Amino acid sequence: MRQREEDFAPLWEYNALWSTLTQEERERISPLVETVYYSKNDIIHHDGDASEYMWMLLRGKVRIYKEGIGQQKQIIRLLKPFDIFGYRACIAGEAYNTNASAFEDCVVYRINRDAFVELVRGNGALCFEVMQMMAKDLAFSELQTVNLTQKHIRGRLAESLLLLLRNYGYEEDGETLAMLLPREDLANMSNMTTSNAIRTLSQFAQEGLVEVDGRHVKILDEKTLEKISRLG
Repeated sequence: MRQREEDFAPLWEYNALWSTLTQEERERISPLVETVYYSKNDIIHHDGDASEYMWMLLRGKVRIYKEGIGQQKQIIRLLKPFDIFGYRACIAGEAYNTNASAFEDCVVYRINRDAFVELVRGNGALCFEVMQMMAKDLAFSELQTVNLTQKHIRGRLAESLLLLLRNYGYEEDGETLAMLLPREDLANMSNMTTSNAIRTLSQFAQEGLVEVDGRHVKILDEKTLEKISRLG
């Protein structure tokens, strides 16, 4: 982790959450927003750490995950620029209950917990936006729980590929996922072993659903992947 001077726009130009701030609140919070740089695989926060900050991702990608038996990782979410994280623990006054690490070199804004909570308490519109964000995160977590516990291997892998597509989109060719994901991370997203992820991805390639070249994955038949995911 390192801090560096670089020109980035204010919070409210990146995420509509912050557009609810009054001019006085913007002037008060601006000096307290820190720009922090993380290198690939740096830990941003550990499960169990005291919740000192909430973050907004500016550049790069971040994985949110839990570690289970034998330190096996379960990836809960993959974040894209301007996503906000760490806010739930700050509001609850609890320790973080997940790990967050840089999937690639990242830049984040971080805000001290006390400053963030003060804004939420004093601004009803911001509080409502945070409640909506939390509700959406909860709905996503509930859906993921069903996906990862009730779907078969093919359904889980198809859902993970579609989630990557929804989150990051395609490269310029309109087919290649804009996310170079190691097989281990794909397996951790899909609640399966790495060998099962490799084998199932190879089956999808043989069926003409995807094309695989190293970490590059082309989606060739999105509709069939959606059907596989839906049927579980």
